[in-house]
Parts: sequence; C-alpha cells; structure tokens
Amino acid sequence: MKQLLYIGNLLSQRGKTQTTIETLSENLRMEGFTVYAFSNKMNKLLRFVDMLLAVLSHANKVDYVLIDTYSTQNFYYAFFISQLCRLFKLKYIPILHGGNLPNRLKDNPKLCAALFNNAYKNVSPSLYIKSEFEKRGYSNIIYIPNSIDIKNYPFKQRPHESVNLLWLRSFSKIYNPFLAIKLLKALKDEGLQASLCMVGPEGDGALKEAQNLAKDLQVEVKFTGKLSKDAWIHLSEDYNIFINTTNFDNMPVSVMEAMALGLPVVSTNVGGMSFLIENGQDGMLVNPDGMEEFVNAITRIISHPNDTKTMALNARKRVEQFDWETVKREWHSLLR
Repeated sequence: MKQLLYIGNLLSQRGKTQTTIETLSENLRMEGFTVYAFSNKMNKLLRFVDMLLAVLSHANKVDYVLIDTYSTQNFYYAFFISQLCRLFKLKYIPILHGGNLPNRLKDNPKLCAALFNNAYKNVSPSLYIKSEFEKRGYSNIIYIPNSIDIKNYPFKQRPHESVNLLWLRSFSKIYNPFLAIKLLKALKDEGLQASLCMVGPEGDGALKEAQNLAKDLQVEVKFTGKLSKDAWIHLSEDYNIFINTTNFDNMPVSVMEAMALGLPVVSTNVGGMSFLIENGQDGMLVNPDGMEEFVNAITRIISHPNDTKTMALNARKRVEQFDWETVKREWHSLLR
C-alpha cells in the first residue's frame, strides 16, 4: 500500500477546529495507507518550517504529498511546499479548500500556475471550485467531495414552535459570526421566541467581538467554545435550525453534518453553497449579509412545518452520497 505525506494545519489538539487533515488521514490509514501528517506547531513560522522539514525527511519514502490548500495566508504554505516537492520530483496533490481560491487565481496567476499546473492532480472537494479552475484553463483537477461517516449522525425531525438557532464554525471574520447575533436580535424584534448557540474556537479575535456585540444588542447568546464532534452532535438535539453566515465558502463539512442530523439549513449563497444546497428543496439560500432574507427564510421554516420536514428529509438523502464508504473509492482510484 502507498505511503503518503499530508501537509496541513494539524491543530485540533491545540484548541482549533478539526480540519480535513485529521479526518482524511485517519480514514486513509483505516484503508491501509501509511500517512505521515504535519504540522501541529501553533506558531505560524515554526509550523511552516516543520512542514518544509517534513518534506525533506520523508522525500525518499513517500509516494504522494497531499497539501491542504486555502485561499488566505496558508496559500503560501502550499505554494512553497509544492515547489519543494517539485525539486525532489515528488508527486503532490493540492486539496482545494479555500472558498476564495478563485480570487487567488485572478490575483496571483503566476504563483497559482506554478502550484497547480505542476501538481500530479488537484483535488476539489466542491464542483464550484472545480468549475472555477476549469474556467481559467486548469485541466488536471478532479472532484472528490468532503466526506462524513453518515452512521455517526442520527437523523431527527424537530419541532419548530420556537426558533432555536445553531451556528458552528471557528470565530473568524471571514465566516461573519456577527450576522448570527444581529439575526437573533432581528428575530426577537419581530416578536419571535428565539435563541442562539454559537459553537467554535477563537480564530482571529472575532469571538471577543461577537461576545461584545451580544452585550451591546442586549441579546443572550450561548457561546460554548470548541466542542468535540460527539459533544456538539448531542448539543444539536436542542436546536432546530442551522445557520451558516459566512462570506466565503466551499464545501463546509459543518453544513453537511447539520443536513445529516435533520437540521434545516439557512445559508448565505456564496462559493460552493449552491452546489450543495438547492434552494427550497434541501435548504434555504440567502444573499450575504441578507438580514431580511434570513428572517424571511426562518419565518418560512417555522410556518410551513410539512415543507420543512420534506426539506430535512431531502437534505439527509443529499448528504448520504458523501458517506466515506462511497467517497473512499475515489481516493483509492487516485492513489492506487
């Protein structure tokens, strides 16, 4: 079986949100692959150096290098790792997570060409990113969606006498957590009985800002911090609508998980969300920062219970296609 080096942010044991490097590494190990994963250093410079050293120390024994590739600062990790792989003639595979990568292609065309054109393959977890890359002439790109273990997500139909919102992400400005708090205020101003729970670790200082905003707006928000997957799945039983307020997105596992659990999803229609959710069929899509649209979508969910039940069932069926038992075939095909 092949040996893999996986480069990404291995930081869940350091208080950060678990990312694909951890879930996919473990799944591939269970399939018989040997996977070396880096890096768990908190300091960005030390993490970058650790990643480079990992390539140097594993160059003679791995068949492929997987590289989690994002659109913000971490893009440069991926770029320099890829060029080091080229130096050692290693086959590398960027996994395209950043919802804002299309803008990166436009803003840094030479760096992107050096990174993506020389890849063995580029793996896109969403058809949105795949289509955006193909528009710009990239042909060495394949679609392998993010996966979940569907058996770990018990489906539950929920009553909607009140509005109990659940938000799950790291607290970073790119995910616009402030909109969730403003939405709670707007719902209460409409006279609706509403609550909000926000689950996730600090990202870029947005958690403190969100807590201050809740105080300023005089709304009570439950901030749990980071929770284990089992803990937040258990917590989700007390909530009946999942909101995704982000300004950029790709194929978020958190939304897939909510759909699997039976939580009706209201999300901003950004990035790859329209490739995951068909508006009105298996979720609701609204414009970024579309406060009035969010309120209208939530009002529709609670006032049309039969339609909401059908939507939740459709969402569950939709995400069953992303079960690891199905998705793993694509990884075997790529890495064999």
